Amino acid sequence: MEEQLRRLLAAISPLDEEAMAAARRRQAELAKPPGSLGRLEDLSVQLSGITGRVRNVIEKKHLLVFAADNGVAEEGVSSAPQSVTLQQTVNLTRAKTGASVLCRHFGCGITVTDVGVKGPVPEPKVVDRKVRNSTGNIALGPAMTREEAVRAILAGAQTALDTPADVLGVGEMGIGNTTTSAAVLAVLLPAPVEAVTGRGGGLTEAAFEKKKAVIAQALAVNRPDPADPVDVLAKVGGLDLCAMCGAFLGAAASRRPAVIDGFISAVAALCAWRLCPTVRGYLIPSHASFEIGYRLAMEAMDLKPMLLLDMRLGEGSGCPLAFEILSAACAVLNDMATFSQAGIDDGYLEPIRRGDSFTVEEKP
Repeated sequence: MEEQLRRLLAAISPLDEEAMAAARRRQAELAKPPGSLGRLEDLSVQLSGITGRVRNVIEKKHLLVFAADNGVAEEGVSSAPQSVTLQQTVNLTRAKTGASVLCRHFGCGITVTDVGVKGPVPEPKVVDRKVRNSTGNIALGPAMTREEAVRAILAGAQTALDTPADVLGVGEMGIGNTTTSAAVLAVLLPAPVEAVTGRGGGLTEAAFEKKKAVIAQALAVNRPDPADPVDVLAKVGGLDLCAMCGAFLGAAASRRPAVIDGFISAVAALCAWRLCPTVRGYLIPSHASFEIGYRLAMEAMDLKPMLLLDMRLGEGSGCPLAFEILSAACAVLNDMATFSQAGIDDGYLEPIRRGDSFTVEEKP
């Protein structure tokens, strides 16, 4: 399995610089002041680098949600009972959750994959790629074996590779996974536990203090190797995190953009980036998560979210919104008129291209 992972990493190629240069030239020809459409222009250039085509269309949009339970929930680090993982895993397939409602609203596909839910999932629409029934309690020992972590990474990658779409979003469902994500982030940055740990789904002050203490205990008990992302995931991570990491790798290997959701998705993306730095060019953050560690993960990868909505639901809920912005970026590059097509006189052309301030006056 380690060899399969190495082959996956080797299949990820850098962005196409020639296509990006061509996209920038086209942006410079469009009838607008340079840079006036801001991030939309940047995104259109990035998409060209990902696909190797100057003109792109985002038609097939798909959210991948990976579900798994986390043994650390036994420590009382979440405001919700562990049974919610199973309930919401099923509800995601029935358009009853925030992310799935947004997918239905925008016409996005959604695939929910069980990689570690505790017990059987009584819903045939949930894809069964279960590695084990929940992880172990990281406060007492490792979350899983290294082999199980690699299996989960490869399961996520295969899910991405098997999904026909122009863009993929990566989300999760798993009670206790803000705790595992904070633990992984604390090791990889590295950073103090207090700097990366938020309240998650709304803990009391006492429960929040216990959550930080549990993470600190997990790091002391397991001693994960910060130079080895797989070791970190195996010792203090989660099966959902592993599979999400794999999904980012699979999207990059198939030259498709991968949209990051919130905090947990960002930590999984960070793991993918640490395994293969080339992955960064394929990553597109959606919204700025309310969780405290999100900003640090983004800074580590030098990425910037496109939306500020105070969202903190998870599930991949930011991805359907980001898909629409990516589609808009494509429309601008594909459909806007150039200066010549718009019939703009050369007398006005150079100041606009230079970005000079000017006043348009009617000709006599």
